[in-house]
Amino acid sequence: MRKTLFTASLLAAALAAPLAQAHQAGDIIVRAGAITVDPREDSGAISTAVTGSLAGSSATLDSDTQLGLNFAYMVTDNIGIELLAATPFSHDVGVKGLGAPLDGKFGSIKHLPPTLSVVYYPLASQSAFQPYVGAGINYTWFFDDKLSSHAESNSFSGLELKDSWGLAAQIGMDYMLTDTLMLNAQVRYIDIDTEATSNHSSLGKVKVDVDVDPFVYMVGLGYKF
Repeated sequence: MRKTLFTASLLAAALAAPLAQAHQAGDIIVRAGAITVDPREDSGAISTAVTGSLAGSSATLDSDTQLGLNFAYMVTDNIGIELLAATPFSHDVGVKGLGAPLDGKFGSIKHLPPTLSVVYYPLASQSAFQPYVGAGINYTWFFDDKLSSHAESNSFSGLELKDSWGLAAQIGMDYMLTDTLMLNAQVRYIDIDTEATSNHSSLGKVKVDVDVDPFVYMVGLGYKF
């Protein structure tokens, strides 16, 4: 009997405890965590002023993980405006298909990809689990472009990547741990297109068009004000 009363008391206390409320109009949400930019690059052929397009050649980019930040404002209980920010990403740039000794690491770049999105949360605000979808626009700023010592030793000079405007889409989820603290996970696809240019002492201007088009993964914690 005592055990039954104790169990009933625990159940009543759990039912009486306030539920973790999810997002409501006017909320400001800040999220932070590890964010990875994983390029799915589709490179055109490298071309030079002397030879034109070089069939079979291409450029490559590697992945990088940094500190990711999200800032969101809930316009209604189900619709928010979100800004993606991060510490600068660093990527190694490689070339292939040019033949020895030109193939290999060509340089390194940094970039910032701020992305402004509208996000939609389909579930009621009483639900602690909040999946969402979003779409928006991205601006990617490339900077600190540097040639590798390998490229410089093979008579290349200078490296520049054009900044990019593109569309972005995302899916994600928040899980409310308390009324203010949440777990977050999200995946984005960002349309990033750029043109990389350099110069060679005998080949002249060298350029290549690259569709970077990364998937962006983030896992972290959020806090609601």
